[in-house]
Amino acid sequence: MTSGFSTLDYVVFILYAVIILFMGLWVSRNKKGTEKTAQEYFLADKSLTWWAVGASLIAANISAEHFIGTSGSGFAIGLAISAYEWMAAFALIIVAKYFLPVFIDNGIYTMPQFLNQRFNRGVSTAFAVFWLLVYVFVNLTSVSYLGALAMESIMGIPLQYGIIGLLLFSAIYSIYGGLEAVAWTDVIQVIFLVGGGLVTTFLALDAVGEGSGIIAGLANIYEKGRDHFSMIIPQGHLFIPDGSGGSKDAFIDLPGIAVIAGAMWATNLGYWGFNQYIIQKGLAAKSINEAKRGLLFAGYLKLLMPLIVVIPGITAYVLLNAHTPEELSSILGKSITEIGTIDKSDQAYPWLLKNFVPVGVRGVAFAALAAAIVSSLASMVNSTSTIFTMDIYRPYFNPDASGRSLVRVGRIVAVVALGIAAIVAPQLSALDQVFQYIQEYTGYIYPGVVAVFGMGLFWRQITANAALWTAIATIPAGILFKVISPDMPFLLRMGYVFIILCVIASVISFVEKGAKVKAPLPESGRQRMLVTYAYVLFVLAAVSLIGAIVYTPAYSYIGIEALYFLAAFFLMVGIILYTNAKIEIADAKAITTDPVLFNTGTPFNIGAAGIILIIGLIYYFLWH
Repeated sequence: MTSGFSTLDYVVFILYAVIILFMGLWVSRNKKGTEKTAQEYFLADKSLTWWAVGASLIAANISAEHFIGTSGSGFAIGLAISAYEWMAAFALIIVAKYFLPVFIDNGIYTMPQFLNQRFNRGVSTAFAVFWLLVYVFVNLTSVSYLGALAMESIMGIPLQYGIIGLLLFSAIYSIYGGLEAVAWTDVIQVIFLVGGGLVTTFLALDAVGEGSGIIAGLANIYEKGRDHFSMIIPQGHLFIPDGSGGSKDAFIDLPGIAVIAGAMWATNLGYWGFNQYIIQKGLAAKSINEAKRGLLFAGYLKLLMPLIVVIPGITAYVLLNAHTPEELSSILGKSITEIGTIDKSDQAYPWLLKNFVPVGVRGVAFAALAAAIVSSLASMVNSTSTIFTMDIYRPYFNPDASGRSLVRVGRIVAVVALGIAAIVAPQLSALDQVFQYIQEYTGYIYPGVVAVFGMGLFWRQITANAALWTAIATIPAGILFKVISPDMPFLLRMGYVFIILCVIASVISFVEKGAKVKAPLPESGRQRMLVTYAYVLFVLAAVSLIGAIVYTPAYSYIGIEALYFLAAFFLMVGIILYTNAKIEIADAKAITTDPVLFNTGTPFNIGAAGIILIIGLIYYFLWH
């Protein structure tokens, strides 16, 4: 594709860049001539309000893999890819109510730091290495690649130069200013992100509506792309490009009901609850209540995201498949060559942006894409430096490091991480849907992340050795299932790995007695409540297990075996509640949490109920 930018577009885009850089550097300045402390650099001095927390969470989350990758999956698969967005809104409620309050109450900077407090340095280091590998080789590389792909398609900038440019742009203020600069620029970024993204969606829908408006456009894409509006995809229902010139079953990426009853929960709880560059925004909140409100706000923004990042991909699919090249040429007033085509699914959003967004507005829309890319890169860079500095450098190399020394090391690590990403990112050009690449390869660690962190937070019985062996087994178990059954959808594979890890953690924890001490049981009323909840969960586990055994032969085409994961999840939570209420010995470093931490007021509860109702209605009306 040739460049689709006019002078006015460049002016608008450059204005956006100047605003962000000014804001980032202004926030980054040292106050009263003093050096930044570690808390200021890595946790924004715990100064974020609820709206800053929510905006920063979404700005960090929504990036090129959404604008480009999710739109690409929308082009290939359809609305079903929105499960990642809508189930995330549900997960944010759980994280806000149960996970984040415990972290904040314990003064946590990083997720590995929590593991060190709860278990030992070995467990902490294992997960620190996990996260560093994921951030550098999966997240930073994929986001910079997809952003550069858009710049190449729309502005004509060569891929490698685009990658380097985006990484440098995000580095300018994030390395200097730390999380404070990242978080407060994110507030501006999310305005560009949502506003510019909606502009692109509305203009594309208006084009599909053939002059009758966006509602007519929605009706047209629903009618002409009906196969792209199923939230649950059965096996053999839809075939999509495989990235090498052939096709594959979309069931491989989104296996039926696994998106609501399977390991999608491990992905979302692991990502939103224990992922450093996401949860770090919540840790920097002014208070626990501000953090809870911020995550709820982010939940509502997640409900909106498919309109911005999935509908455009479906719109591009309908435009290309419902019109001949000649008809598109007539509609747009451009030559067929100038319009171009979509060779890979991930080219859908840049193609739409180039052809259906007018001069001037295109600069705003691209600024939205750039905002998503840069804010995520900045967050990932900051979290990479935070984890290396606080969980590897300080404990192993310089335990007595001053705050100034820690900040300096953090900045050096950020530069190194960006350099690695710039080298690796171009290698992703062989993929058709980079979003699915991200989900699959982070899926190798999320079962272990959820098992270890979840049990560490709430189970008094799990020991350090159990957590360590669970962490060690996580990636090999995922690889083993991949080798044994390469065609198994990765969401189902994650479910089986989670079951194995729960067994490993439970067996070692119950067998190992040396790390246990006598611990007081909850008061009698709370004991009865915990036991009652445990029995309910045991029943749900039994029903899920029986359902999986009985119905898998007949209903495997809709991923009914995902119920095995659900059964294991219910059983594990039931065991945690029952043993916490009944067993008088516990791991010496077990956390005793005040139940008051989990209290939420009426506004939060009403807001959470609203999210659940909206998601329920979506799945009811668009099930299949």
